[in-house]
This record gives sequence, structure tokens and C-alpha cells, in this order.
Amino acid sequence: QVQLVESGGGLVQAGGSLRLSCAASGRTFSSAAMGWFRQAPVKDREFVAAINRNGVTTKYAGSVKGRFTISRDNAKNTVYLLMSGLKPEDTAVYYCAARETSGRSYYTRLAMYDYWGQGTQVTVSS
Repeated sequence: QVQLVESGGGLVQAGGSLRLSCAASGRTFSSAAMGWFRQAPVKDREFVAAINRNGVTTKYAGSVKGRFTISRDNAKNTVYLLMSGLKPEDTAVYYCAARETSGRSYYTRLAMYDYWGQGTQVTVSS
């Protein structure tokens, strides 16, 4: 079992930056591929970014590529999402997710993840 707790959300003006954190506890964090997803009102949850278990390989949704950076610190059992150049359309609840794996892959599909956090709200004002 892995427990995930997101933090760092808030209200920011367009063009600003935020860093989200996701602290993991429970089973070995370094054995988990991690991802960030987001869900805006009346929209489906969508993929934002993913990172493999050793932090070497990352993947981004086209809408955030070049503005967001995913990273992880396995010594701190934490994954981060640094968001810059924020736009009003980035407003959503952001969720981190974990998938236990022995491989080197990252995952972009919701169904591939085993554990989810409770989410943190990000609101970008215009």
C-alpha cells in the first residue's frame, strides 16, 4: 500500500509559478513510477506528466510541455511538479499517482496507476 499526499496548490496569477509536492509513504517509493494528472470542472481527469522510478525518463502532455517539470527525490519519497508560465486553462485539481513496477517505464494512462492522492487545487487567474 502507498499513501500519497499532495501539497503546494493555491491561487496564482497568469504567468506565475507554483511547485506541487507529493509525499509518499508506505511501501518502497523508489519502486514506483509516478504521475501527475489534473481534473477541471466538468472535464475528465487528464494526464499531465510522468516520471519513471529512477527519475531518468519523463513524459509530458503537449499542453504543458516546456512549462512544467516533473522530478522526484527518492531519498525524500517525494515527487514534484514545477509549473511555470501558468495559464487560466491550467486551473484544476491536481492529483499525483503511483504505480509499483520493476521496470523502467513511465505511464500516461489513468488505468495504469494503482494509488492516488486526494488532490490539490490550482487556480490561475487572468
